[in-house]
Amino acid sequence: MPATFTRTPAEIDRKDTGIGGKPPVDRRPTGGGGGDDNWDNHPQGRRGPRELLTRYRLGLFFALAGDLMFFIAIVSAFFVRQNAGHFDPRDNYVSDWHPLAVPPILWINTAILLLSSATIETARQHLFHEVDVMEEWLGLGRPAVRRASPWLIGTVVLGLMFLAGQWIAWQQLASQGLFFGTNENSHFFYLITATHGIHLGLGILALAIALCALFLLRRVEMRQIVVDCTAWYWHTMGIFWVFLFVLLTCFQ
Repeated sequence: MPATFTRTPAEIDRKDTGIGGKPPVDRRPTGGGGGDDNWDNHPQGRRGPRELLTRYRLGLFFALAGDLMFFIAIVSAFFVRQNAGHFDPRDNYVSDWHPLAVPPILWINTAILLLSSATIETARQHLFHEVDVMEEWLGLGRPAVRRASPWLIGTVVLGLMFLAGQWIAWQQLASQGLFFGTNENSHFFYLITATHGIHLGLGILALAIALCALFLLRRVEMRQIVVDCTAWYWHTMGIFWVFLFVLLTCFQ
């Protein structure tokens, strides 16, 4: 009589290759949330949250790369025009570039923008805090939203303060008789600061959308994606401003 071997339920479970669309046991995610809430688990034909986050980040970085090229073009024109000039009737080369004293309020603006970068990063970290996310998965409310929203509101306030400071700087230059078309230096000052101000204004709009998303979106991962991409955009605008500020203060 041939020998027969019986397998224990544990052995059967370990060798189970997945039935009915489920992955094998050794590949099934464990821990928080389960189902669609888990970052690495998603039904066939549907992108998982981690993959969505990566795709949104890549799309944002490609868009920001285009912005970087735009700012590089402005900076290149700044240096080219700085070295341009003309010959006077005596054949002496005269530079068209007139040094401009940067309004002191820009130092305060820079500090405000760096502080706002810290506040939005704090908000982003709260939304990815594992304990808070687990509490929401367990139906214990939305602690991550409660902790992140004040930091996002603070970032909006700081961003508006930065734009108000830029407006004051333009008013101070105007009071000195320096306008957009007064000379080449003032022309580039207004161009650079206004271009960055427009981009930061778009960032404030994105912050407002992210705030609405915190309270309107039901899926945890979608709220994380919205705030994460907004935070990366805001950090990038902060880096751009520091670079432009150094340009305006050190290369006049």
